[in-house]
Amino acid sequence: MPVRRIPFAKQFSAHADSIKASLVVAVAVSLAAAFASTPAFAADNLVSAMPWWGWPLALFVVCFALGIVAVPAGVGGGVLFVPIVGGFFPFHLDFVRGGGLMVALASALAASPGLLRLGLANLRLALPLSLLVAASQIGGAMMGLVLPAAVVQTALGLIILGIVVLMWTAKKSEIPGVQKADPISAALRINGIFHDTAHGKDVEWMVNRTPVALITFVIIGVLAGMFGLGAGWANVPTLNLMMGVPLKVAAGSSSLILSMTSSAAWVYINQGAILPIIVVPSIIGMMIGARIGVRLLRVVKASAIRRMVIIMLLIAGLRALLKGLGIWA
Repeated sequence: MPVRRIPFAKQFSAHADSIKASLVVAVAVSLAAAFASTPAFAADNLVSAMPWWGWPLALFVVCFALGIVAVPAGVGGGVLFVPIVGGFFPFHLDFVRGGGLMVALASALAASPGLLRLGLANLRLALPLSLLVAASQIGGAMMGLVLPAAVVQTALGLIILGIVVLMWTAKKSEIPGVQKADPISAALRINGIFHDTAHGKDVEWMVNRTPVALITFVIIGVLAGMFGLGAGWANVPTLNLMMGVPLKVAAGSSSLILSMTSSAAWVYINQGAILPIIVVPSIIGMMIGARIGVRLLRVVKASAIRRMVIIMLLIAGLRALLKGLGIWA
């Protein structure tokens, strides 16, 4: 007798409320730990008295929470990791930026197979864009390593605050509905069909304005390599608003692009800016959290996750800016 299989969405919906509650608690605990660990909120002797294993454990907890929210928000792990860890942990920014690229790669690799399996990422869309981002990241990484740390910290704070404004003001479209593909996307056959669980129907999509998007992704790659942010913070708005990719496919394809754009990490490795004590617990926490984030992408409203991410980035961006200006050591 054949066994009746229950659809994944129905299996998971029963646990959605508890997972969302756990998500809020995890993020709150992580932010509280980050604030408590910084000298601005704790005595200097508390930071110096932290045992050697305390910082890796704190990194694991923080990155686990960041991995959960990064995939549904479509921003990648690096854009959250660099400002938060760089602002609230006592590590040099070069090591944090190198770790951020590795973390962004790890979270994307953990999420990409599930996204492809669920039809929420498109390989034809991601491949040409990944090539441009990977090539331009190398130049950005080399520029970032020769600049003084204070300049990079200040610029990082400004970039993060700019990302907050972009995420807050951008009017995203769940299903843009492009009527006609441009010649380049038609030649590359960049199109697809995904099942929209919110409306219970299959949606056919195609893209336009591909030449402008290709230039945009070169700029995104330079900034990603310079600040170790990954490229997820700009991938989703570009894919959704400029090219007309449905929002969930844009978020999923963004993670797929991140999984194939790790070229800047080699520059940081060659310069000795990758520390295992920072990278290993961060990657483990991020990969575990990203697997939960893939499931949340189907059942949780992206807008709710994005609001949470905006608040986190606003705090971290202000902290990075003030730290770079020497106002908040």
